[in-house]
Amino acid sequence: KQLETLLPGYMIPAHIIEMEQWPVTPSGKLDRKALPAPDGAADRETYTAPRNLTEMKLSQLWEEVLKSGPVGIHDNFFDRGGHSLKATALVSRIAKEFGVQVPLKDVFAHPTVEGLASVISEGTESPYEAIKPAEKRETYPVSSAQKRMYVLQQLEDGGTGYNMPAVLELEGKLDLTRMEAVFKKLIKRHESLRTSFTTDADGEPVQRIHDEVPFTFRTSVLGGQTEQEAAAAFIQPFELSQAP
Repeated sequence: KQLETLLPGYMIPAHIIEMEQWPVTPSGKLDRKALPAPDGAADRETYTAPRNLTEMKLSQLWEEVLKSGPVGIHDNFFDRGGHSLKATALVSRIAKEFGVQVPLKDVFAHPTVEGLASVISEGTESPYEAIKPAEKRETYPVSSAQKRMYVLQQLEDGGTGYNMPAVLELEGKLDLTRMEAVFKKLIKRHESLRTSFTTDADGEPVQRIHDEVPFTFRTSVLGGQTEQEAAAAFIQPFELSQAP
């Protein structure tokens, strides 16, 4: 109750456990793995079943988003593990199911099924429309951000300022054939991974989406290189004129 006077509801911890002594590692740091897991069962509101069709549908949407069991109409979205990303997903599902656009701030202001049901009933109908694919073309215009990055790459002779490399160490047997097949499926599914960039007759940057692009894993042996040297050698400018 004291926290409610200082913080908005979504920032108040769902569970608080009083500790007599903190578990520490041999080096004296907090041993997070040794902390007791919160048991929220005792802190939850008494389950109250939905009373009408709107509350029933809304409870089902909550259960799909939260994935934490049955939802009563007085349960608090954020106490049940909700956060801003899950609230965004909930708003999208509400738009699909009810044809009503509920502002994200209303999820924070009315974080129960009962509260949101009243918002939905008072909302103005706005039929949900899925984003339709653009018509098939030889090339497509680029966004202002894409244009800026394309021009910068030409000026900087490539440059690696926008590269986000990562190194992952895998243990055990790796099925390279299967892993390569997964990447090929990802490339086939997402147009952005089959996109190359060029300029049109007027010198303006455009993007081209290819139906298929070749992809194979490239492997190398460290040899006399250290891991850091090998990783540094891997970081090269993107070849924007080629996909993937």
